[in-house]
Amino acid sequence: MKKRLQVLGARFQGKTKTLFSHSLTPNTYHLVPDSRGFTILLAALVASLVLTLGISVFSIAQKQVVLSSLGRSSQFAFYTADTAAECALYWDIRHDYFSSPSPGITPTCAGPDPLDIQVTEGVLGVLPYTMEFEFEPNGYCAHVSVRKSTVDPRTVIHADGFSTNCAEISISSRSLQRSVELNF
Repeated sequence: MKKRLQVLGARFQGKTKTLFSHSLTPNTYHLVPDSRGFTILLAALVASLVLTLGISVFSIAQKQVVLSSLGRSSQFAFYTADTAAECALYWDIRHDYFSSPSPGITPTCAGPDPLDIQVTEGVLGVLPYTMEFEFEPNGYCAHVSVRKSTVDPRTVIHADGFSTNCAEISISSRSLQRSVELNF
């Protein structure tokens, strides 16, 4: 059996030498003078393609980060507007604050600071009139307008929420505004 394996191994070696010996001679792998520099050109082409692909991926990732931050700011602005509208609705429904010509309490929203509510259109108690106030829940600006009238809808609460504080609304280029309006 051992002798038989040796014979098969010798035959295999002989056949592989004849198969591959003609392509591995030293004279077969030299460069033709006209093709010199092709490797450098090919390497430069591949490098520029990889660089272009990398820059494209970076540009897309950068845009995604900007969109993500805008979505986050938009969400904060909407939540601020919703908080402001709910606050005005609470003081109107529970305490009838915006209907009374001389309310006896000072309303607060999202904190201990009293609101500075001013009549901006008409006369308080004489319909129609509009009252406005501004406050900063959690550092974001909210501007609320409450309009009372004799025709439907009798009460309109319009709340604007911003993604920045009240002092930065006109300064910041990334300040977003979202609005909520309640009609009843």
